[in-house]
Amino acid sequence: MSNPFNPQQGGQVADRLNPLVAGSQATDAAPPASRAIPVRRRRGFVRWFLDTGWRHLIGIVMLVFAAFPLLYVLSASLNPTGTLVGSNELFRTIDFSNYVELFQRPQQPYAAWFLNTLVIGLVTAAGTVFLGALAAYAFSRLRFTGRRVGLLTLLLVQMFPQLLGVVAIFLLMSGIGEIFPQIGIGTQAGLILVYLGGALGVNTYLMYGFFNTIPISIDEAAKLDGASHAQIFFTIVLRLVAPILAVVGLLSFIGTFSEFVIASIMLTDPQTQTLAVGLYQFVSQETSRNWAIFSAGAVLAAIPVMALFLYLQKYIVGGLTAGSVK
Repeated sequence: MSNPFNPQQGGQVADRLNPLVAGSQATDAAPPASRAIPVRRRRGFVRWFLDTGWRHLIGIVMLVFAAFPLLYVLSASLNPTGTLVGSNELFRTIDFSNYVELFQRPQQPYAAWFLNTLVIGLVTAAGTVFLGALAAYAFSRLRFTGRRVGLLTLLLVQMFPQLLGVVAIFLLMSGIGEIFPQIGIGTQAGLILVYLGGALGVNTYLMYGFFNTIPISIDEAAKLDGASHAQIFFTIVLRLVAPILAVVGLLSFIGTFSEFVIASIMLTDPQTQTLAVGLYQFVSQETSRNWAIFSAGAVLAAIPVMALFLYLQKYIVGGLTAGSVK
């Protein structure tokens, strides 16, 4: 039996282990020659198209589909003939006379329509955001009798299109105008009130989902410091829900800017009409249709909406998705 503490035997064991250790070190130091680096092969066109190429194709098709009407209208606004037939060849002629003539018609005051639309749109957007935020905060933070029924009612009311209430709105505003002429038929204040009432339900429900994403512990901490509901709402919550406020304001402004049916029955004086109602006069008469001036007015009317959309685009994605995802 060998003695593990015998120096002679220990040296023999060490001599037998040294070649193994040296071999392992050599193996770790130098990789075998058979381990070659794989060569990356280029994918064929068919393989690339099946993987990602079809997505680029769909994107290009959708871009052309969305951009062609815009380019066609812009080309028609630069066509001095006044028809849409001459715009089949895009930008064949470039003439800005339609834009000049647009502001030189006394019976069709485009500048007044543009200013009226901006005022009505901005006031409606601000009022919609404020009233919708107040209602959404109440439904989200306060517990009161009829809360669930109120939310369900708001959802059910939005199932019916606003067009069904045109006759009722006309009769209602006519009756109100006999008592309060300042907000009756033919007044911009009355039109703003109608817009505020029609958009309050859907915007409240949209904000309600976003308000629920704000932790209620923030409200409780503020209450411990002595803050009231008004202080919590104006100083804390409104700053945290800025994305949804921007989205609601933008959607309200766009909807008001392009609304035609209610504005056409509410505003009868040409000096108080909006762009949607005023521009219709250029193409409403069979014998005096001027599509070129109509296109020029439509191009100028799209500038405020586009500018506001680009300014608020950083809030749009977060405001539309956070309330439904979280």
